[in-house]
Amino acid sequence: MAQGHDHPLLFARTLLAEQLHWIHGAPPLFPFDATAKTRYRQKDQACSIQPVSENQHKITFREPQRAITPGQSIVFYQDDICLGGAIIVGAEKE
Repeated sequence: MAQGHDHPLLFARTLLAEQLHWIHGAPPLFPFDATAKTRYRQKDQACSIQPVSENQHKITFREPQRAITPGQSIVFYQDDICLGGAIIVGAEKE
């Protein structure tokens, strides 16, 4: 078990997400750069989104993210515009 708020095992740069939904319907051309949040009050985090299958996408963050949690949402933005979101499947360890 990892103890401590900043334990290295709590951080990951990559996650898998499914059930992507784009507010304007059509997905962007991939790979696609945006910002994202995995927590409500989190600051926007730079990331890249690319498909790995028809149903799953891989999101790679510029900086490691703390406590990526399966079942939670990830929401994508460009500036102040919400582009859409997805459900987190899990973090990928490096």
